[in-house]
Amino acid sequence: MTTSAAATTPAKRATLYRMVMPGHVCPYGLKARWLLKHKGYEVEDRWLTSRAETDAFKAAHDVKTTPQIFIDGQRIGGHDDLRRFLGLKVADPAATSYRPVLAVFAVGALLALATSWLIAAPLIGVATVERFIAITMMLLAMLKLQDVERFATMFLNYDLLARRYIPYGRAYPFLELGAGLLMLTGMLHWLSIPVALFIGGIGAVSVFKAVYIEKRELKCACVGGGSNVPLGFVSLTENLMMVSMALWMLFTI
Repeated sequence: MTTSAAATTPAKRATLYRMVMPGHVCPYGLKARWLLKHKGYEVEDRWLTSRAETDAFKAAHDVKTTPQIFIDGQRIGGHDDLRRFLGLKVADPAATSYRPVLAVFAVGALLALATSWLIAAPLIGVATVERFIAITMMLLAMLKLQDVERFATMFLNYDLLARRYIPYGRAYPFLELGAGLLMLTGMLHWLSIPVALFIGGIGAVSVFKAVYIEKRELKCACVGGGSNVPLGFVSLTENLMMVSMALWMLFTI
C-alpha cells in the first residue's frame, strides 16, 4: 500500500534559470540547484550562456537578477526567495550578530588547548587561560589589521583616546598584536604589561561610557571595521581580559 501511494504521488518539479558562462558560473544558481534537489525536486536546469541571453531573459520576465526559479509554472524568484518559499531562514546582512567574535574566542580556546597539549602541559590550568587570552588578543588584532583604516574610522565612534588623537586608532591593532605576542611568549614583560593595561583600560572605560552611561547603540570595531557585532558586553570583555592578564602578570612575575 505504501509503494502504491508513493507511485501515485506526483513528482515535484522545478525549472531553474542560471548563468553558466565560460568565465562565470553563478554561485547562487549552484546553491539554488542544490537546495531544490535536497528538497526532493526534479530540476530542469536551464543555462544562460551569454550576457545577451541573460539580458534577454531578464527583459522577458521583468526581473533584475538571476538565478530565477519556477515551480509549477509560478515564478518563485531568486535564491533568497526560494529559501523563503521553502520556509528557510534568510540572513539579514544588516542584522547584528555575536557570531564573529564568538568564533574568535572558540578558535582561541582551541589553539590554547592545542598548545598546552603539544608541550605536555595540563590542559586545564592557569597557563592555558593565559595562552587563551594572549592568542585571542592576536586573533582580534589580525581581524582589525585586514583593513586598519576602516577599523580606525569605526573606532572613532566610541574610543575616548582615538577621538582626541586620531593616529591612536591606526596604532591600536599593532599594539594589541604586539602585547598578545609578548604575553604568549613570556618576553619583555616591562613592555607588554603597560601596553595591555593602557589600551585595555582606555577601551573598557570608553565602552562602558558609550553603552552603559550614554546608552548609545553602536557597532563594535573589535573584530574589524566591517562587522555587525553590537558594542557592549563582548567589547568590554575583550578589554577587561587584557587588563586582567596584565594585572595577573604584574603580580606573578
